[in-house]
Amino acid sequence: MTTDNKVCHLNLQSTIGKVILVGAGPGDPDLLTVKALRMLQQADVVVYDRLVSNEIIRLIPEKTNLIFVGKQAGNHCVPQDGINQILVEQALKGQVVVRLKGGDPFIFGRGGEELEALLPYDIPFEVVPGITAAAGCAAYAGIPLTHRDHAQSVQFVTGHLKSEREQIDWSSLARSNNTLVFYMGLSQSGEIRRRLEANGMSPLTPAAIVERGTSNNQRVLPCSLETLEIIAAHAESPALIIIGSVTQLAHKLSWFEPKQSLQSCYSKMTEVAEGKRDII
Repeated sequence: MTTDNKVCHLNLQSTIGKVILVGAGPGDPDLLTVKALRMLQQADVVVYDRLVSNEIIRLIPEKTNLIFVGKQAGNHCVPQDGINQILVEQALKGQVVVRLKGGDPFIFGRGGEELEALLPYDIPFEVVPGITAAAGCAAYAGIPLTHRDHAQSVQFVTGHLKSEREQIDWSSLARSNNTLVFYMGLSQSGEIRRRLEANGMSPLTPAAIVERGTSNNQRVLPCSLETLEIIAAHAESPALIIIGSVTQLAHKLSWFEPKQSLQSCYSKMTEVAEGKRDII
């Protein structure tokens, strides 16, 4: 490398900013970590998506440049390659960029893919973990994901795969004494039911859908594997599907009181599952 090239390289390095991958948690701003809040207050740019709650966005200083890349199932207003490019471009301008993601960025958040996109440019990065949706939403629904009398293991499963060639080991998921948590699985609830039943899981296995978990609009929709598809048709994203006998504990361990009480919602959805009433 010539002297001129060395100087050019050093100048480029001195102007490169940094990307901080931050988990925003499942929605309740009180679940945001202290470090995550500090990073948001120091950022020049925050790149965020649909799963970050408005309450958390309001914690960001007004001077900060906000870039919305609203992603939801089947509707990405900015494709993943475009998001990667935004992170690179902003960091190369010398900006401190926070990539703010719902839940934890390394659990079905494509955080690893976004950091890999920075590597060719030698852009420094940092990761601030967040409370993943499975842990936060289950806790607010009164569902312990493990319990000595119910489940000795828990598995987090994506509701959709990157390619059709990738297969889930359904026989592993269908074993007893296990809790399953499906992220982004509402539209695939029928396939989930069929696959689990085909691999030996009882249709009567208890389940629940936690809709908009940890927010004041949270709903806990109890069902069984047999009625999962029926209840899922009345649920809205973002939502988690939890399958396993631990979901039966929600009825007596509920503590969080959103605008619509869990007790009222539990009674309504039980009647819907039994065909006694239409959902409201």
